Parts: sequence; structure tokens; C-alpha cells
Amino acid sequence: MASKDNGRTSNRGFASMDRDRQRQIASKGGESVPADKRSFSKNPELAAEAGRKGGRSVPASSRSFSRNPSLAAEAGRKGGQASHGGRGAAARPDGGD
Repeated sequence: MASKDNGRTSNRGFASMDRDRQRQIASKGGESVPADKRSFSKNPELAAEAGRKGGRSVPASSRSFSRNPSLAAEAGRKGGQASHGGRGAAARPDGGD
């Protein structure tokens, strides 16, 4: 049965909360993490170690990139495009990728 509370069917959970309460909770994100560990961009060694840990957690036989180099290359290209705001080679002065 749906309640008459903005069409919501439940009074439970984050989505059913008042927007101001949602904002209050969301604004606390990351507070429990020390400031020096909040961003990989500030600490490349931390990012590298996290990547190594992630890689070790998956058995070698299940690692898609190790079995499919072209898949890894495609992912790298997509990541490079995304990290540059979606600009393609045409937008770059040197025309390279």
C-alpha cells in the first residue's frame, strides 16, 4: 500500500528521508577518513598500493586484462579520454592519443 507521503511506499531508508536530512547525512561523507588519505591524487603511492591490493584479490585466471591485452588497451584509451574531459585526439594540438 502506498502512503500519501509524496508517493513513497515506505518510511524507511535514505530515499524516504526529507531532502534536508539527506543533505545533512551526505555532507558527512569522508569525515572518518584522515585528510591525508582522502585523495589518491594527493598520494600516488597510496593509489598504487590500492591498485596492487585490488589486483591481488582476484585470481590470475579471472583477470580479464591479463588474458585480453586488447581489452586492457581499450580501457586505457577510455580512461585517458575521460580524464581529459572527453576530448578526443582532434581537440589536442599534437593530434596524438
